[in-house]
Amino acid sequence: MVVRRKKKSRSLRGWRTHGWGRVGQHRKSGGRGGRGHAGFHKHMWTWVIKYAPGWYGKHGFTRPPAIKPEIRAINLKDLDSILDNLVEKGLVEIRDKKYYVDLTKLGYNKILGEGDISKPVILVTLKASKKAVKKVESAGGKVILLSEAST
Repeated sequence: MVVRRKKKSRSLRGWRTHGWGRVGQHRKSGGRGGRGHAGFHKHMWTWVIKYAPGWYGKHGFTRPPAIKPEIRAINLKDLDSILDNLVEKGLVEIRDKKYYVDLTKLGYNKILGEGDISKPVILVTLKASKKAVKKVESAGGKVILLSEAST
């Protein structure tokens, strides 16, 4: 490739002002129209419209995480696979040939209906999907919802 020795940036190397004069031209924030977000409602409005159309105005509400309920759910197939281990650890009881599982003590607050459950289970939980309730009842079990019991 040809070397361009006549290029302005080459010819002005070591030259103090590079063709912009002695006093202040191209020096401070005035050259870019102000510091930071200055001028977004004035001379930079076309930039705002093109590149940041949602910059101004209100944009909904974010609930604080402290009051947002966290759903910790478990599927029936996962519960079915760990049921015998939980009995050995003493976290699940067997009453009248049925497994008694308190999901709130296990750290869950909802049961979901993916997969099948092969054992009769009495589940105590805060929430449950309709599909999960139907599958538990068809396996000979029961779902006790704490949210309905408290009302």
